[in-house]
Amino acid sequence: QVQMVESGGGLVQAGGSLRLSCAASKRTSTSYAVGWFRQAPGKEREFVGAISWSADSTYYADSVKGRFTISRDNTNNTVYLQMNSLKPEDTAVYYCAADAGITTAQAMFLLWGYLEVWGQGTLVTVSS
Repeated sequence: QVQMVESGGGLVQAGGSLRLSCAASKRTSTSYAVGWFRQAPGKEREFVGAISWSADSTYYADSVKGRFTISRDNTNNTVYLQMNSLKPEDTAVYYCAADAGITTAQAMFLLWGYLEVWGQGTLVTVSS
């Protein structure tokens, strides 16, 4: 897997916006899709969305579709999660992850359960 580092979390009011960043800890020449995931207190980690290496496709969980947008800047090895219209139920620790063997967004959605390397995550708290 490609080691990723998340940042940008914080406290925001319901209806607000926040942008998370996910950067590869080392520059790499490999191609990889990046997935975003979250884990709320007392719940299992869940898939949020993913973006392909070429950024030509994205895939989102129904719960965030239309509110969250994933983009990437391969020049800087950074992927972004723009979160709008935030709800209290979006409160969670957000993680990003990547694997050199997964290059499409759909494949990330199907295979993310096999990922073993996770970063520290970044906490997003949405107040009501």
